[in-house]
Amino acid sequence: MIEQETTCKGCREEYKVTDQQITRVLATMKITPEQSASDAVYAERLQICSGCTKLMNNHTCTLCGCIVPITAKFKDKKCPFPGEDRWASNQ
Repeated sequence: MIEQETTCKGCREEYKVTDQQITRVLATMKITPEQSASDAVYAERLQICSGCTKLMNNHTCTLCGCIVPITAKFKDKKCPFPGEDRWASNQ
């Protein structure tokens, strides 16, 4: 079992993002097909992050503070893991 982070860079402990909030943001995002990662790339990015020790609460990257299910939607985004872009192979 992978031990994941429990604190987020720059966030207070009491602040938590819910799955419902993420779903609402994803549903209202104005992202063009040119900006969007394909469904296959998106799913692979989420899979990669799900095994990362820097993922907190199944959605927050503790390296950059982003909400992974939102950031992963954008084709031009990169994984902030030091020394390696873990998303590079699927872009």
